[in-house]
Amino acid sequence: MSDERTFSQLGLSAERLAAIEALGWVTPTPIQQQAIPPGLVGNDVVGIAQTGTGKTAAFMVPALERVNVGGGLQVLVLCPTRELAQQVSDDTVDLSKGTSIRSEAIFGGVSYGPQIKALEQGFEVIVATPGRFIDHMGSGRVDLSKVDYLVLDEADRMLDMGFRPQIEEVLRRMPKERQTMLFSATMPNGVHDLALRITRGPVWIEATPPGTTADGISELFYSVKPEKKPDLLLELVKEPGWDQVLVFTRTKAGADVLEARLQREGLPVEAMHSNKHMKQRTRALERFAEGKVRFLVATDVAQRGLDVEGISHVVNYDVPLDPEDYVHRIGRTGRAGAEGTAITFVTASDLGALKSLEHRLGRSIIKTHLPEYDYAGTPQTETRSTSARGRKSRSPHGLGAKSAKDLSPEELAALLDPGS
Repeated sequence: MSDERTFSQLGLSAERLAAIEALGWVTPTPIQQQAIPPGLVGNDVVGIAQTGTGKTAAFMVPALERVNVGGGLQVLVLCPTRELAQQVSDDTVDLSKGTSIRSEAIFGGVSYGPQIKALEQGFEVIVATPGRFIDHMGSGRVDLSKVDYLVLDEADRMLDMGFRPQIEEVLRRMPKERQTMLFSATMPNGVHDLALRITRGPVWIEATPPGTTADGISELFYSVKPEKKPDLLLELVKEPGWDQVLVFTRTKAGADVLEARLQREGLPVEAMHSNKHMKQRTRALERFAEGKVRFLVATDVAQRGLDVEGISHVVNYDVPLDPEDYVHRIGRTGRAGAEGTAITFVTASDLGALKSLEHRLGRSIIKTHLPEYDYAGTPQTETRSTSARGRKSRSPHGLGAKSAKDLSPEELAALLDPGS
């Protein structure tokens, strides 16, 4: 399929094309080019695509083209997180402009009242997290009899989060005659088996191979002692271009501690994690998206579904234990063809996770060593690294790396005692 193909060549309605034009879109992304045509003719689709590739439009454009306004709930989209559900719902509103199609997001952490009203009014499109949707189903508020378009978005994440029982319950109540689209960033056995079972003769699409990071993202890894992480971050953000920074921590407590430290330094910051009320999380995200705060410190609740334009830097304050989480985290920057920078802090205890990440990415990782922060006290050196895509990246401080066999006895001791 030609990269020059435009939305106007896909056979979409005038209303849909007008909504797409209002969004400033001209050329479909690869996943959109491959998924929209079979979706329009009623085929089931199984797609492998990272976040930031435009997959919401890939499944929502065909869905909206078949909606019968006033016909009750016809399109159901299940998502793993509240943030992703809200984002998909917002995108649906944009793609529905010029029509009377109604869309509602349903998720936990907020009042049941408005959601009950939306279900009673018969919104045509519902985007929901499985847990809250099952609550409404159990209370008899959901009529699935007319749903003929089902989407499982981020299916791998939903299974990882333990939503399989809820998904299975929804599937049991769904009409057998329906169109199904399943999208996943990875295709582990559980997701593959689910896709085969719930779809009929699907079109399989792989827009980006699993573990592939987006073009336009420069990736840097800093060797650092755990107690030096805050100081290193504060040093880095003094450099030009650190305009809008998303920082990922492994724990909720870690996010709160880092937020407090940045506040003490007078930096505008918000924290976002699952212990925060939904209103607090929404406020934090809105303030970050509007540029009212420069830093957003978050746990993995924000790694998927957070779609904020202009994020200049993503910082992995802690190395993610799952290599796929790394791909999703850094995918928050460099979106829609823009350039971005991903920074990862690596302590001595992260070396095992780093090896797993190297294996998943299919390339070696070269760490930046700054003597005042380095866990091994490695002298500052400068080299250049070339990623698997052939793009060179260079740290302003210089890059350098040593294998274990090249380390001195003192450096090996430091590795075994990261607090030294």
